[in-house]
Amino acid sequence: MSVTLVIIILTALVSASAFGNRELFYRFSFSPYQVKHRSEWWRLLTHAVIHADWMHLIVNMFVLFNFGRLVELYFDGLFLEKGVFFYILLYVGGVAFASIPGLKKQGDNAHYNAVGASGAVSAVLFTSIILQPMSKIYIMFIPIGIPAFIFGPLYIGLEIYLDKRSGDNVAHDAHYWGAFFGFLFPIVLEPKLFSLFISQILG
Repeated sequence: MSVTLVIIILTALVSASAFGNRELFYRFSFSPYQVKHRSEWWRLLTHAVIHADWMHLIVNMFVLFNFGRLVELYFDGLFLEKGVFFYILLYVGGVAFASIPGLKKQGDNAHYNAVGASGAVSAVLFTSIILQPMSKIYIMFIPIGIPAFIFGPLYIGLEIYLDKRSGDNVAHDAHYWGAFFGFLFPIVLEPKLFSLFISQILG
């Protein structure tokens, strides 16, 4: 069984449990205040296995399923026996890295809470863009695929715009910081990937 499927199953099971268990939900949620003032550091990671509702869970896991398997295969080919380790590091690192801005910005806000794997999923998505920039990404209600290297900047721009509006209770900063991590992570592991990325676009 692939690591992606294991993550999806684990996340679905914990999220479903948390829907009916508010104590578990709040214990695992990302509360920057609790992290900063009570040193509950596990919250930087555990919020990725719980979600606000079924739709939130399904969307995140659907995106992860579609792009995670691709990234896994590439990592296995690029890094051989270390591929699984680096893929897990990408996912967990995406969760943690995407949480840091929220921790700094909301550390004294006792009312702020966030849940979901969006930071990690964005990291996986943007790693796939590095690996296959010319692949097509399809969005609901848009009948044509958008080349991945074009979708990436559009996604980042939209998330930054929505974050500045700050009116929908979504942690948009986690989305674009997770994406940033996912874009850089494979390049740090294998710098030639960036030149391959550029050559695929230009070619």
